[in-house]
Amino acid sequence: MPDRDAPTGNPVSPSQNSAAAQPQLIDHRALIAVLLAVALATLDSAIANTALPTIALDLRVSAAASIWVANAYHLAVVATLLPFAALGDRLGPRQVYLVGLVVFTLASAGCALSSSLPSLSLTRAVQGIGAGALMSVNIALIRTIYPAARLGRGMGLNALVVGVAFAAGPTLASLVLSVATWPWLFAINVPLGIVALAFAWPALPRMRMRQPGHGFDAIAAMLTCVGFACLVFAMGSAAQREDTSKVMAAAVLAMVLLLALVRREAGRAAPMLPLDLFRRPMFALSSITALAAFAAQGLAFVSLPFYLEQVLHRDPVQTGFLMSPWPIVVALIAPIAGRLSDHHPPGLLGGIGLTVLSLGLASLAWLPSNPSGTDIALRMALCGLGFGFFQSPNLKALMTSAPPERSGGASGVIALMRLLGQSSGAAGVALCFSLGGVQGASWALVAGAACAAIAAAASAARLRVPAADWEHAPQRPG
Repeated sequence: MPDRDAPTGNPVSPSQNSAAAQPQLIDHRALIAVLLAVALATLDSAIANTALPTIALDLRVSAAASIWVANAYHLAVVATLLPFAALGDRLGPRQVYLVGLVVFTLASAGCALSSSLPSLSLTRAVQGIGAGALMSVNIALIRTIYPAARLGRGMGLNALVVGVAFAAGPTLASLVLSVATWPWLFAINVPLGIVALAFAWPALPRMRMRQPGHGFDAIAAMLTCVGFACLVFAMGSAAQREDTSKVMAAAVLAMVLLLALVRREAGRAAPMLPLDLFRRPMFALSSITALAAFAAQGLAFVSLPFYLEQVLHRDPVQTGFLMSPWPIVVALIAPIAGRLSDHHPPGLLGGIGLTVLSLGLASLAWLPSNPSGTDIALRMALCGLGFGFFQSPNLKALMTSAPPERSGGASGVIALMRLLGQSSGAAGVALCFSLGGVQGASWALVAGAACAAIAAAASAARLRVPAADWEHAPQRPG
């Protein structure tokens, strides 16, 4: 008899059919494989952002142009995330994960061998395709590894790994740059990817799939990939103040393709682009909150290395250590915020946290000309406190405001809002550099504070949504 906990069209492990009759054991090899891939994808983004000033100097390109190293990665992930998630429902998450891990590892080697900005940006885009495959199915794999009664622990462990990896990224980048050149930041992914593959190949569960209501829609996948890729490209090109005709062509093409996608999927029970969920006020407001909050994070984390090195004259090693308090505090405060969300509205918790984030970013932008390391670290910690206070309650609001049978679509939207926000933030940094030169980093921090304030307002608006409109969805165990 099918597992009642798995929504139609989602993977079901054979062992889950007897879950109610006997306890399930956790395959720790499979768990290590999934979490190692999550750590790699998270580390790679944090490491690359921290190294942007060094890469720009070595490749003899402007700070604004070097942002494409980050943009290319985000463009590829945003473009492929939803199609890979749909493909995982069709073929099984194991297959998508393995292909993604191989692509990510090979592309990491390509990044390490790159000697120009175009070649590095291209290999970063390929790396982003691999990361998109990994991010699209990691939660589905954790669901098959953990029994339903302990699924909350698995989700919490996934969040902890993301927090620790993000916290370690700037410090690890600084340590590597103190003894080696920037290509080694990408080369270290290769042995780690091989280790993850060695764990994954024999251990990841081979799942039989329930037949979904319709097969994988290749045309919808193409419209999704090209539409979102054009959208991110248009944002990045506009930020670089490139030729207006090129920017407008990309923007118009993105609009046409995404409208065609909406028209094609109208009336489908489980569309690849889950617009049906945005008709729910709590889900829509929580998505807007996430988009603006991650835009603030993107503006901050891309601009901070330049701000610390070029404005405050810190070296790359100091930069990594000074940025670490933000993600460390996020990792510490997120579980506490998650427990508080069981008793307090997410709109209230998110509004408070994002207001603190806005104040923290503003305080960084208005640092004195020669601040101490303690001054900088305390402001970073304040930003981490605010961001961590928002993250867990917002995630819970998104998941509980979607019906159980649409949990896959909700998970895809969570990742999509995060990546679109970070991509728009990176594009905003490039625009600030184009307009303000070295002072562009300070402008980006002010823009980040403004985005956090917008996110706080969107979060507070959720307090007006009646509980009956969203609390019908069951709480996630744990």
